[in-house]
Amino acid sequence: MRSALMTVSTEMASRWLSGWTVSRICSRRESFCGSVMVRKRTSVCSASAPGEAWPELGWNRSVTGGKRKTARRCRVVREETMKEFDIAVVGAGPGGYVAAIKAARAGAATCVIEDDKAGGTCLNRGCIPTKALFSTAHLLRRLRQAADHGIDIPSLNFDYTRAAERKDKVVAKLVGGVEQLLKGHGVDLFRGRGTLEGPGRLRVRRGGVVGHVRAKKIILATGSLPAVPKSLPVDEENILTSTGILAIKNLPQSLLVVGGGYIGCEFASIFSTFGCRVTVVEALPRLLAMSDRQAVREVEKSFQKQDVKVLTGTSVTSLETIDGGVRATLSNGDVLQVEKVLIAIGRRPNTEGLGLEEVGVARDERGCVRVDDQMRTSVDDVYAIGDVTGGIQLAHVASYQAGIAVTNALGGAAHADYRVVPSSIFTLPEVSQVGLSEEQCKEQGIEVAIGRFAYLATSKAVCEGETEGSIKLLAEKRSGRLLGASIAGADASTLIAEVGVAMAAGLTAEQLGEIIHSHPTLPEMVKEAAEDVSGQAVHKVGRRKR
Repeated sequence: MRSALMTVSTEMASRWLSGWTVSRICSRRESFCGSVMVRKRTSVCSASAPGEAWPELGWNRSVTGGKRKTARRCRVVREETMKEFDIAVVGAGPGGYVAAIKAARAGAATCVIEDDKAGGTCLNRGCIPTKALFSTAHLLRRLRQAADHGIDIPSLNFDYTRAAERKDKVVAKLVGGVEQLLKGHGVDLFRGRGTLEGPGRLRVRRGGVVGHVRAKKIILATGSLPAVPKSLPVDEENILTSTGILAIKNLPQSLLVVGGGYIGCEFASIFSTFGCRVTVVEALPRLLAMSDRQAVREVEKSFQKQDVKVLTGTSVTSLETIDGGVRATLSNGDVLQVEKVLIAIGRRPNTEGLGLEEVGVARDERGCVRVDDQMRTSVDDVYAIGDVTGGIQLAHVASYQAGIAVTNALGGAAHADYRVVPSSIFTLPEVSQVGLSEEQCKEQGIEVAIGRFAYLATSKAVCEGETEGSIKLLAEKRSGRLLGASIAGADASTLIAEVGVAMAAGLTAEQLGEIIHSHPTLPEMVKEAAEDVSGQAVHKVGRRKR
């Protein structure tokens, strides 16, 4: 049961407000307008219907109506409220909101504290808006192949502004969905920045409004932010992070992408498909260093077709904003002039203002919150999940960790297991992998048998005109147990799920190959690759054993 303990203290804003109680900052718009709503002895919000939550922090109000008076701007406004919960979650991203819902379903009185829109980076400035643009890029590429299907499109024009508007609508719809899920499960959503104050205590601040929450257990899920080198002057106008590039409304003629990881390669693929001249600079010897080499070659071939210039083993030494764009000086001596620059060199934990030092939460050398396999931090009753902990920075991993943290916070004994974690890169073609790579198997001294199958040999892929790429399965040579897979090609992000399920179930390659697959479909490639581990793939010439 939730026990709500409310104490309200108010300050007089100025002498001319004598006799009135300063109750709150007006929030008729999403951001504070700075005016003050006042009423004698009671609090009234013109932006909320009776019984709704105050928009600033989400505090429920008990008044049912009353007159109001609007005063001039006042910066001395404070509202203190104490509420008690079983579990308080800081951050409403894919880790935070999932944790809150799971806790609420288990019967715990739960709240979420979020200083931005629900859904976190993934939904608002990451996975989802990027995939909305990826969907547009994929459709545009297919439309350019329309003539092969006997479809004549006299004038194929692309308007990035409209594509960006669609992306924003997709995000807004899904943000609303997350908020409705929280509301439907009885989770209180407090708007503001959450800060640890002490054992079981959090401060919530938004503008001039401050609230306080007490909870038996606290789960930190504040995510991450784009990493930016101090030497590069990011202004989010010409020199952009992934956040900034998703906010632009017009397509740049040229783009320099600094960083050849998954973020950089996704944007390079998308924007080059839109018609932007793209150059990718990567300090390491190859793109997508953590991905299977064979799969990466498919991306490199696609980049060549799209005239994406790739410079590996190269770094940016300086960036200078000039009229009409940015001048970039590279470590190889080249000087490039482009309209926009995207900095995509990784992400850092979002811990600023979280109060970790004050309560003694330990962090590693990168600033990530240290956790064990039960998602426990160094402080009793404080857990952490998702990107803020470092490790595997994927939305679905954060959601998985949410379940681990909630189970343990409610008295269980769950332990995280990362042996089967699928990941996908949304380039054209897509790249996905799960489990161990061939390189990792070699490093660990594991003898493997490898099964391969090409999209070009798959009837559905030929019908769809999606013949780029292949699938690779790895199995332990002695036992045949599946160890990993990599896929480069259309719908790789969907196909990888079957392999992950098979691995989690402990299947061998032979057992996976014996499962009946629908025809004609792309998943038939999984079956054929599994059969090829023992040289038995029917639609592959020759018998080969590895």
